[in-house]
Amino acid sequence: MARSVEFNEEEAIQKAMNVFWEKGYNGASLRDLTDAMKINSSSLYNTIGDKHELFIRCVKYYTDIRKRDLDRRLKSHKSSFEVLVEYINESVESIIGKENSCMAIKTAFEVATNDQRVKDILKADSDYAYRFLHSLISKSIEEGKISKKEDPELLADYFISTWTGWNEAYLLHKDPVKIRKMGQYFIKLISG
Repeated sequence: MARSVEFNEEEAIQKAMNVFWEKGYNGASLRDLTDAMKINSSSLYNTIGDKHELFIRCVKYYTDIRKRDLDRRLKSHKSSFEVLVEYINESVESIIGKENSCMAIKTAFEVATNDQRVKDILKADSDYAYRFLHSLISKSIEEGKISKKEDPELLADYFISTWTGWNEAYLLHKDPVKIRKMGQYFIKLISG
């Protein structure tokens, strides 16, 4: 009789996500993944599938965490501008405070160019972040905290692109002061 596979799938996905986040898709071996998940390869194949399917689930898990974070922020009782500034500052601290840069950015450059499923997940994540930022910027304009001359669409797109650049700059230079200054400069630029 075959042994039943028993493990907490969400916990296993989270552990595998951390391996992919650190090593990337190509750098993570099946052994790295199963060791981190504390399962054998046959359990992986029987419950989740192959390495690629595991990676898809990990990317989706990562973007779902980000979506929940944005939703939580939108429910805040603070003003939209306060939420926006807090998000920018926390984004800066996240860049300089974590060993690995953003998993979505790493995945976009390593895998999404040749993998439509991954690209679709990351595009949905980026679109959600755009709507989040657009909403906060539009409401901040209504609150008089950002100039009425500003274009919410452009600012939301600009922030997403700028944030990606901050990740790259920190990866290359490891200069937290530089990243904090760029974050403060962005806040200064958008302040009415």
